[in-house]
Amino acid sequence: MSLATPTLAPSPAKIPAVPAPPGHPRNRLLALDGLRLAAALMVCLYHYAGRGGVVAASWHQNPEHVFPTLSRAAVYGCLGVEFFFVISGFVICMSSWGRPLGDFFRSRVARLYPAYWVALVLVTGASLVLPAVVRAVRPDEFLVNLTMLQQPMGAPRVLGVCWTLWVEVRFYALFALTVVLPGVTYRRVVLFCSVWTLAAVLSTAAGDGSWAELVVMPRYAPYFVGGLALYLVHRFGGRLLPWGIVALSWILGLRTATEGLWHPGAPRDPYAVMLVVTLAFAAVAAVAAGWTRRMAGPWLTTAGALTYPFYLVHEHIGWFVIRVLHRGWGIPPWPTLLITMCGMLGLAWLIHRFVETPLGPRLKSALKTS
Repeated sequence: MSLATPTLAPSPAKIPAVPAPPGHPRNRLLALDGLRLAAALMVCLYHYAGRGGVVAASWHQNPEHVFPTLSRAAVYGCLGVEFFFVISGFVICMSSWGRPLGDFFRSRVARLYPAYWVALVLVTGASLVLPAVVRAVRPDEFLVNLTMLQQPMGAPRVLGVCWTLWVEVRFYALFALTVVLPGVTYRRVVLFCSVWTLAAVLSTAAGDGSWAELVVMPRYAPYFVGGLALYLVHRFGGRLLPWGIVALSWILGLRTATEGLWHPGAPRDPYAVMLVVTLAFAAVAAVAAGWTRRMAGPWLTTAGALTYPFYLVHEHIGWFVIRVLHRGWGIPPWPTLLITMCGMLGLAWLIHRFVETPLGPRLKSALKTS
C-alpha cells in the first residue's frame, strides 16, 4: 500500500486512527534516497577536508592547507548528521505506519547490523595494519562494539561515526515504546512530537543532566521531530498543526546547531550554519509536499542502498587509503580525494551487494521465526 498523501484528507475534527488510503505512487519518495547520499557525502567531505586530527596526519598537513577553498565549505559537512536525523524522522514514521512492534524491531535490526558488523571487521583489520590511522582495539572492546552499545558501556568506539547510531537507537526506542507499540496514528505522532519537544526544552532550561540528556537528547530532538511532522504533512496534507511543529523544530534546530558548532574564533560562520540547517529542513519538506514526485530512476535507488555502508566505512578506511595514496605513493591531493571517495562508494556497493542483500532478509526471517 502506498504511503503517500491521501487524495481526500480527513476533516480536522476526525483524524482517522488507521492508515490513510492509497494515493500517489511511492516513486515520489525516491528523492529521499538521493538526500541520504547527499548527507553522507557532506559528512565524508568534513572528515576528509574539513577537520584536523588523524586526517591531517594522513595528508601530512592540515586539510585547510591542502584544500584552502574546499575546506572552507567542508567544515559545514558535519551538519550532514542533522540532515540525516530529519530524514530519519520522516522515514521511521513512514516505515512504521500500520506495522506491529515486532515487525518494526526486526526491520531495524536487519537494516542496521549486517553492514555494521562488516564495517567493524574491516576497520579493526585496518587498525592492525596501520595503527597510526586507527587505534588497535582489545578483544573485549571489539566484542562490545558488536552490540552497538559501546557508548553506554564506556568502551572505545571502533567506528568514529557510530555515535550517531547510538542517537538513532535511542530515537527508535522512544518512538517504538510510545507510538509503535500502541499503534501509529496521526494523534499519537502529534502527541509524541509535542511531548518530546517540551521535554527537550525543559531539559535544556534545567541544565545538564545525565538522564535527561540520555533519554530526551535535547540537541537532536528537533531534527527527528521535524522529520516526523513532515511525514504527517506528506501523508495527511498541509495542515496547520504539523507545519507548526515543523516550524518550531526548525527554529529549535537552528539554535542547537549554532550553539553547538559556533563560537568566537571558530572556522564556521553562524549564518552559514543556519543556512545549512534550513536547507536540510527545506529539502525534506520538498519531498513531503510532493515537489519531487517527478524524480525517479535507478540511480536514486542505488544512492539509497549505498548510503549506510558508505557512511560506516568512509571515515577510518578512507583515512587509511589517503595515507597510502598520498603519503605512500605520492599521488596529488585532488586525485587522492576523488579516488578515495569513489573507492569508498565501491566498497559500500560490495557490502550492500554481498552482505546486506543476502543477510538482511535472512536475519529478519530468523528473528521472526524466533
